[in-house]
Amino acid sequence: MKKKWITCMLLAMAAAGVQAQNPKKILRQTRENGWEFDLKAGINIGGFSPLPLPVEIRSIDSYNPTLAVQLGVDITKWIDSSRTWGVSTGLRFENKNMTTRATVKNYGMEIIGGDGNRMKGNWTGGVRTKVQNTYLTLPVLASWKASPRWSLHAGPYFSYLLDGTFSGDVYEGYLREGDPTGDKINFTNGAVATYDFSDHERKFQWGVQVGADWKAYKHLKVYTHLTWGLNDLFEKDFQTITFAMYPIYLNLGFGYTF
Repeated sequence: MKKKWITCMLLAMAAAGVQAQNPKKILRQTRENGWEFDLKAGINIGGFSPLPLPVEIRSIDSYNPTLAVQLGVDITKWIDSSRTWGVSTGLRFENKNMTTRATVKNYGMEIIGGDGNRMKGNWTGGVRTKVQNTYLTLPVLASWKASPRWSLHAGPYFSYLLDGTFSGDVYEGYLREGDPTGDKINFTNGAVATYDFSDHERKFQWGVQVGADWKAYKHLKVYTHLTWGLNDLFEKDFQTITFAMYPIYLNLGFGYTF
């Protein structure tokens, strides 16, 4: 009986060893077939901006990108025998944030007063804006290996908004209710009113991405890429803000290559 138990234990250990080797064998085979897998982590620095800056925004008084992280996996298939050209895709979870202060004139606005009533019109004065958006993003990129260490990538990306906040407050100014000639409502001596356009953010975003990877070691990459949104942050039927706003972000990070 004892010999049978020892035999069973040895067989189990051997099977475990084979299973432990299988992932390494699979990864080796996929690399030999031209596939490459990267786990990446980084930060996003940028903001949502109209292009060009409209006349309603007279000055940007402050800007803070805040902490915006990005985590994801990239998959590249090298399609030629020299492994110079390839196609990359993947999936990433990312934040795109910012806080700003600006001085504006006749800026489309819908504010919430201290009594909870909403007032819509044209605002002149100070505006604080806070954006905190979380996206699930799919890039589809052409890849070019410029050297054994450098790879360049470019192509479109597609994002889905998982959670979004676009809110803030107005201060030291006045609202012309309805239109630029409407009744004047003053906010001075520290008086503020809030606004929240979060429910009007567009769920689907798309744009272009360009970037580069540098292979520092066998399994470690340092990378950067720029993403530029090509559709408005807000839904088409949202008319309070009269100009389009586009996400423009630079990502810096590192990756582990399998």
